[in-house]
Amino acid sequence: MKRLMGLDVGSRTVGVAISDALGWTAQGIEIIRINEDEEQFGLDRVGELAEQYDVSGFVLGLPKNMNNSLGPRAEASKKYGEMLTQKFQLPIDFEDERLTTVEAERMLVEQADTSRRKRKKVIDKLAAGLILQNYLDRNGKLLKAK
Repeated sequence: MKRLMGLDVGSRTVGVAISDALGWTAQGIEIIRINEDEEQFGLDRVGELAEQYDVSGFVLGLPKNMNNSLGPRAEASKKYGEMLTQKFQLPIDFEDERLTTVEAERMLVEQADTSRRKRKKVIDKLAAGLILQNYLDRNGKLLKAK
């Protein structure tokens, strides 16, 4: 199995995670700086990483509202997914990412007692890892149930 790339798309950064070759674990690897206002989306760097890790598809976090509706950030993630599809012609799936950034921050505070400044440098990468790990866990269970 080829690897999947998980992306936590924000307005200023994209957190990137990669699965292992078996599709069991996710590892945050990088944060790409972007600027939505200037239409700089970091797609070239995503492409470099996709090639480096032999990626066969993308999993994007979909930041739904707590009532399950889609707000502006979710629409921006869907638009980012469309750009990825056009540029790389690889399959894309979305994973509900509600509270993953909150969970990532809690993990950093509880487990590593990381300062606020240091948390900002890794939070998106960790959130991307959680998004991808949740996707891998859910899909592994679905495959085993069949």
